[in-house]
Amino acid sequence: MVRKFNELNQLNEAAAELFIQTASDAIARQGHFTVALTGGSSPLGLYQLLATPPYRERVQWKQVYVFWGDERWVPLDDERSNARMAFETLLEHVPVPEEQIFPMWAEGISPDEFAREYEQSLRLHLHPDGRFDLILLGMGGDGHTASWFPHTAVLHERNKWVVGYYLEPQEMHRITLTVPVINRARHIAVIAYGQNKADALYEVLEGQRNVEQYPAQLISPTDGQVVWFVDDAAAAKI
Repeated sequence: MVRKFNELNQLNEAAAELFIQTASDAIARQGHFTVALTGGSSPLGLYQLLATPPYRERVQWKQVYVFWGDERWVPLDDERSNARMAFETLLEHVPVPEEQIFPMWAEGISPDEFAREYEQSLRLHLHPDGRFDLILLGMGGDGHTASWFPHTAVLHERNKWVVGYYLEPQEMHRITLTVPVINRARHIAVIAYGQNKADALYEVLEGQRNVEQYPAQLISPTDGQVVWFVDDAAAAKI
């Protein structure tokens, strides 16, 4: 499903409503809510909205378990950290228990080792089949999502739940959930706005199948729903 909005605040309000409703349904069904956050600029307005009344009061935060869909392999105080942004805009303002927040970073361990440990955390806290209640994603102007970048081996990983790898163009390591894990989610919300996303959004949603060039084409829930929250500028070609 693609939902288009004239204004960014309308987009964020709609995404916040999906977050709140999904959390409410999950907590009513199983007593807790598992969510994977995203980074970059895309979710900034959503996180700020969820941290303020009346939205903040509509989520049972003590029943929320917070993970990340991907991360740059940098310390939590690094300005490039997705987790740092989420803490500053959302998590420092809502009462999620600290032991229920799982950033993708640890001292004194390699990215590969950490990816294996993070997978074990997921296996411990998710549904037995590894199903998130909600995964939030953004999309880059190159058509990447999570840390699924064009022409990288992670696009073909089907056994591991989490992968750490070195991204040559950025000269840094990344940690990411893999294609099967994201596609097992009950709900996926992709936020993409701005004119610089228009070409990629067209290719991902309506272009020829070319997942090597446009990895976001790999988003295809096996038994769930995906909603694309886009503004008019990003949707100019669809």
